[in-house]
Amino acid sequence: MSVRQAVTWCYRGGSISAEPRINDRIRVPEVRLVGPSGEQVGIVPLAKALELAQEYDLDLVEVAATARPPVCKLMDYGKFKYESAMKAREARKNQAHTVIKEMKLRPKIDPHDYDTKKGHVVRFLKQGDKVKITIMFRGREQSRPELGFRLLQRLASDVEELGFIESNPKQDGRNMIMVLGPHKKKTEAMAEAREAQAARKAERQGVSSDETAEAPAEEASAEAPAEAENPEA
Repeated sequence: MSVRQAVTWCYRGGSISAEPRINDRIRVPEVRLVGPSGEQVGIVPLAKALELAQEYDLDLVEVAATARPPVCKLMDYGKFKYESAMKAREARKNQAHTVIKEMKLRPKIDPHDYDTKKGHVVRFLKQGDKVKITIMFRGREQSRPELGFRLLQRLASDVEELGFIESNPKQDGRNMIMVLGPHKKKTEAMAEAREAQAARKAERQGVSSDETAEAPAEEASAEAPAEAENPEA
């Protein structure tokens, strides 16, 4: 098949499979065979490799198609695909996605509102997320940009143990923007959160088991006086 024919075939809906060739789909006269435990068997005819696969009740899988001759391995292909899918799923689960949260403030913000907003910023930074702080100016406030600058500097100072100024305050139309970055990476924050959750769970289980152990002791102490009242019995 020429390059032009291949391009035309793909354009018409054909596709090149990402799956390796296995068993009778392997069409070469000989292969470099790897045993089920990773041992090197050597170069053998394809028919011999397929025969060995049947003897071991395994599949013959082409693991290096571009080699000369191609490298094939004896393995349980179904089990291999399942384990690969589970590893990929676990990798996606643990993959850290940096998220930019946004918090909007007014130049003359109320102290209570400031504390609330700062609490959200602290939570975002603890989670390993970046935070975009936006100061919104209205009306005559636009002529007092120093108010927004001082507020941003105050906020950065209040959370300096958790984050740092990644992007310095700058004017953007009627807004002033600053970006805070977390000291801890997202993966570290996720790991700490999982550890804290496991610790809380273990603590709850420990408390419940202690309560269960104390209950029979209380019942025994309650029955003791009743027996003492009748010593002759």
